[in-house]
Amino acid sequence: MLVVGRTGQLGRALQRARPDAVFLDRAALDLRWEDDAVRAALDGAGPSVSGVIVAAAYTDVEGAEEDEDTAHRVNARAPGVIAQWCAERGIPLAFPSTDYVFDGSGGTPWQPGDAVGPLNAYGRSKLAGERAVADSGACAGVLRTSWVYDSTGRNFLTTMLNLSRAKDALSVVSDQIGRPTHADDLARACLLAVEGRLSGVFHVSGGGPFTSWAGFARLAIQTAGHDCAVRDVPSAHYPTVAERPLNSRLDVSAFERAAGMPLPDWRARVADAAQAWKLQAALEPMQ
Repeated sequence: MLVVGRTGQLGRALQRARPDAVFLDRAALDLRWEDDAVRAALDGAGPSVSGVIVAAAYTDVEGAEEDEDTAHRVNARAPGVIAQWCAERGIPLAFPSTDYVFDGSGGTPWQPGDAVGPLNAYGRSKLAGERAVADSGACAGVLRTSWVYDSTGRNFLTTMLNLSRAKDALSVVSDQIGRPTHADDLARACLLAVEGRLSGVFHVSGGGPFTSWAGFARLAIQTAGHDCAVRDVPSAHYPTVAERPLNSRLDVSAFERAAGMPLPDWRARVADAAQAWKLQAALEPMQ
């Protein structure tokens, strides 16, 4: 197994799940490189590659508005080159994508075949990546996901837990609706897609009821035992350069059928992550 990327949330999760895989960090394969350099890095990974997961991506949503060319290079052109390389060798590929390919309208969960309409540059770059991967002819599973987090690093969950240690209340957006996805669950989905040679577009998120960012934060903070209230506010309370979709509900049933099992309930997974964060935070003063 070959994984492009190792230091992000998904890369770390894949290292936990498949420590025997070959991981190419940015020094070994930078998705900003020219096509020939990307191919050369893949060739250097060895002849026994059984599958490829593109774990690296340009994920700075605000930054993509200022530098869409780089976002497109990393999220679309380079994955297209990787997918072509896989197609030439009959190697399966997993390409994580995002709920941001949709325009966020309505309140119905998005199906994989629904019309797309990204609101921002990041969404456009990932949609272009989906199309480049599909056009390659590779056996490729495109896995759209939402609200990815883990218990370490910098993400929404760890940010909320760090802030709630020192504050009595936090104002969190409540009109964007979706489901959180633990990075470990996304990693398992990517591995299943490659090992099962899944082809096509699938949606992968936490299972269970839909929630808001405020609901996500509230559960994490309560689990950590912090005395910090969460106040629901509209998206307009936090104006951003990049517009965010209000409806990030993803219908995951097609993936669950392909996997033969339900995706874990996000509430249990967030509680697990908050407990893991709490344990690590308790050890920090001892280091």
